[in-house]
Amino acid sequence: MERNDEGMITLTDTDQVTEELGNPTNSAAGVGRVVVTDDMVADAFELAVDGRTAAGLLYSTAGTRVTLLATSVFPQFRGQGLASKLIGDVLDTLRTQGRTATLTCPFTIAFVASHPEYADVVDPVHPGAARRHGGQH
Repeated sequence: MERNDEGMITLTDTDQVTEELGNPTNSAAGVGRVVVTDDMVADAFELAVDGRTAAGLLYSTAGTRVTLLATSVFPQFRGQGLASKLIGDVLDTLRTQGRTATLTCPFTIAFVASHPEYADVVDPVHPGAARRHGGQH
């Protein structure tokens, strides 16, 4: 993720999470060329639109478990479904790699709660805050 992330909005409060998830018409379709990458040096998954960083997800790892810490989106990219696209791609990748996720980021918790098809990726021993917020039990 770009180190100059001033102005990037971390999705932490209920209103921000609801806004990003709440509009079913929000879709990353049609916003340009979207690429998700893993910056292992910065411990961040990044989503770029037409080569410009639009969103990021900070993480830490412990063995095969990845703790998803914080999702951020630049203001000009808010409301386009990019945070959901980022989280979905990250969870798909973790599943393919046989890894699990611990959820501490409010956005990832809300995303998994509203997309139960990803519940299998949540680590059953260390789910993080997912258990308290309607995630995997």
